[in-house]
Amino acid sequence: MNQSHALQILQSGDNVFLTGSAGSGKTFLLNQFIDYLKENKTKVGITASTGIAATHLNGRTIHSWAGMGIAKKMTAKQIKKILKRKDLFERIKNTQTLIIDEISMLDAACLDLVDKICKAAKNPFSPFGGIQIVLCGDFFQLPPIGKDAEFAFQAFSWEEAGIKVCYLDEQFRQDDPEFLNILNKIRTNEAGEKELSFLRTRLNKKVTHLSKITKLFTHNMNVDVLNSQELSTLDNEEKTYRMTESGSQDLVDFLKKSYPVPSELKLKIGAVVMFVKNNYEAGYVNGTLGEVVDFDDDGFPVVKAKDKNEIVATPVSWNFEEDEGVVASIKQVPLRLAWALTVHKSQGMSLDAAEIDLSKSFERGMGYVALSRVRTLDGVCLVGINEMALKVNEAVVKKDKEFKRLSDKN
Repeated sequence: MNQSHALQILQSGDNVFLTGSAGSGKTFLLNQFIDYLKENKTKVGITASTGIAATHLNGRTIHSWAGMGIAKKMTAKQIKKILKRKDLFERIKNTQTLIIDEISMLDAACLDLVDKICKAAKNPFSPFGGIQIVLCGDFFQLPPIGKDAEFAFQAFSWEEAGIKVCYLDEQFRQDDPEFLNILNKIRTNEAGEKELSFLRTRLNKKVTHLSKITKLFTHNMNVDVLNSQELSTLDNEEKTYRMTESGSQDLVDFLKKSYPVPSELKLKIGAVVMFVKNNYEAGYVNGTLGEVVDFDDDGFPVVKAKDKNEIVATPVSWNFEEDEGVVASIKQVPLRLAWALTVHKSQGMSLDAAEIDLSKSFERGMGYVALSRVRTLDGVCLVGINEMALKVNEAVVKKDKEFKRLSDKN
């Protein structure tokens, strides 16, 4: 299906799953649709499963939009409690279209919870409370995190919503036929020694047309080591910010695990950083990239974002709440070093070049995500690669055939 046909279906008001391979223009089309909704004064909720993906649409995470935070399940009593927040209730009540990007990383339980919250706020007898639901993403990319997490297409709410599939089949990011063929082979689980050998020709090949390139790793540990090394090369004075915490230690540990904020943050002027929390009033969201250019009178970092705005990063809290209120909390400057990123954090990005280490790939879809971020094979510098990097989820391969069939029908 081409973008024009897909846009017509989106504009019809139907519930839609917009999909296609990496680089097929999904985010571009979503932005077109969002412009159409705004021109027609349609109240739209613009969200994504991750903070970085949300920045591509100037939106927020679905967890923040729905007021569910890190929860995957809520009782009717808990849902009633969060909807007592006037801003949350009014936001959902007034929404006519809800967009959720990078749906592959949102598990079925979370999607069902969004459905229940929308029903409680709007109409209990209609899927998602009668809101038009637009889900966008590619299930060949990274799956939801969690041992027993199910794909969103396995959710009860997905089935109930009668979602129409729009499968984009054009390619806009990659125009290198050989590279595109490799990505398609990986996508159908048909990549073998031939494709692996071809990719190995990019081992330790330097990308000469750019002075600085993004570095992608599969593990946080490697990212942390490289970021620390880059920080040490800066001659400027180092400032350290230490996390404060309160409440039950088990819940504090849960918060630390759930949110990627360092317990001890070391910064210098010149450090490349990424915000790790949403704060719309302050001008940043989870995933906003920038550089530390100064420290204010209170010693807090001043970050120049990619849009040239300067933001003072003051400490913020991450809380765990129960019926009696906040029972655990951590507080820290909401930044982390970002010379290097994990493959998970790169999903949704388009890169001219990347230095990629896939030697420790441990999850199906990881190699596909990392490689498909880059526009040409010449822009890829491989540090290492293993066989897992060529694999994707078999259940997704099977489901993808159904998605294509349904799209052709539409």
